[in-house]
Amino acid sequence: MNNVVHLSRAPDPEPDLKPLIARVAKGDQDAYAQLYDALAGRAYSLVRRVLRDEAQSEEVTQEVMLDVWRNAARYEPGRGEVAPWVLTIAHRRAVDRVRHCRAVAERDHKVAAGSQETSFDTVAEEVEASLEHQQVRHCLRQLTFLQRQSVLLAYYGGLTYREVSTRLDAPLSTVKTRLRDALIRLRDCMGAGS
Repeated sequence: MNNVVHLSRAPDPEPDLKPLIARVAKGDQDAYAQLYDALAGRAYSLVRRVLRDEAQSEEVTQEVMLDVWRNAARYEPGRGEVAPWVLTIAHRRAVDRVRHCRAVAERDHKVAAGSQETSFDTVAEEVEASLEHQQVRHCLRQLTFLQRQSVLLAYYGGLTYREVSTRLDAPLSTVKTRLRDALIRLRDCMGAGS
């Protein structure tokens, strides 16, 4: 029996998107088209994993990319790369959509059951979500640079452990250890803040 070895091609290096986002911030539609082509697929994949519904995933991805167009000037190059910034927006939008759908379902259930309970306080929920986002950002800053990069690539970049290993040019076992340690530190940090 022949032993066939399949070599997977290393992922293409990430293009430098910072010049594109700077041009998008100035209203350059061609730059936006290039940025869209570079990131919309990854944003859709992330959103689809959260929502699990094709139509809603497409809709949320379009909202995300429109948000990128409208808010490109808010991107701060010193705080990180463009792709994680866009994917963070995508993840937040997807989670917001899940929460919205749950709230609608709960409201419909209460109405159907004849319940006269007051609905949740949306301002309080938004404040709580904002505080959670701040807590996550704070906890991410507590990680080592390598742990933070591993987490961002795996969870916001949607890469597998093996892809993270290739991207960071580190052994797979090291990446797994970094991620495990980072998740433990994040859990402890998040628990300490609540």
